[in-house]
Amino acid sequence: MSLEVRLCGVRLRNPTVLAAGVLGTSPHILKRVYDAGAGAVTTKSIGPREREGHPNPVVVEFECGLLNAVGLPSPPLEESVENLRRAVKLVKGSVIASIYGETAADFRHVASLVSEAEPAMVELNISCPNVEGRIPALNPAESAKIVGAVRDVVKQPLIVKLSPTDTFTIKEVARAVVDAGADVIAAVNTMPAMVIDVDFGRPVLSNRRGGMSGAALRPIAVRCVYDIYEEVADANVPIIGIGGVSSGRDALEMMMAGASAVGVGTAVLKGLDVFKRILAEMEEFLEKRCLSLAEVVGMAHGR
Repeated sequence: MSLEVRLCGVRLRNPTVLAAGVLGTSPHILKRVYDAGAGAVTTKSIGPREREGHPNPVVVEFECGLLNAVGLPSPPLEESVENLRRAVKLVKGSVIASIYGETAADFRHVASLVSEAEPAMVELNISCPNVEGRIPALNPAESAKIVGAVRDVVKQPLIVKLSPTDTFTIKEVARAVVDAGADVIAAVNTMPAMVIDVDFGRPVLSNRRGGMSGAALRPIAVRCVYDIYEEVADANVPIIGIGGVSSGRDALEMMMAGASAVGVGTAVLKGLDVFKRILAEMEEFLEKRCLSLAEVVGMAHGR
């Protein structure tokens, strides 16, 4: 059975994508993840200038997930772009470049340099909860402004990664970024949360708040994908569903909600065999029910 998918003409050998921020720190690690079975790999977010990130502790595990407040550490932009060039040559498949900035001008500058390194797609991280200031993805107008700023300097399909935290509804933000030129939507980023050490009476993370990922995020992400699909399905905008996917059933749930591909993040920290396991479980499910992958996408909507 073929599990190949295409996102805006870009071929993925299967629907699993290494999510941004997880193991995407070097060309050789990205190659290792791809060789382990991922359909595509995403770099750690590339920023406009060198950034240290938050001091330790930056990660804490809890009963059903993970909180991280790494804070988007980044080497100088030139170094990041060179690493991206190397990754594109080294990985025998699709490399997605994730980028971030503090302003629309930042995003435009980074996007123009990253696009020239020829990744398969460019992802705008407008939804990281672990940085200072406003999260653009919480506002349709701010989100659209960033997409509009980069659209004419990015020759690849443009992915926009949204937040599960609603100020406006995620449908409104999805519509705004699509109208501004987004080709693909990634849903969702981590969700702001906190873990307190009751013995010491203070938050565990140095940044106090962190982004929640893992199993606890999955039902929220599924709802977001479902809502976005209702808004953009008629425009043929594919969705990458991200949040707590660690099994074939998790991946199929995301796709039934409307995702065309699924991001895998926290689950890879328990071993890179997760990609082959997810794919084997998906294939077994589809064969038993005589379904194709395309038939699953959006199934929960009754279409």
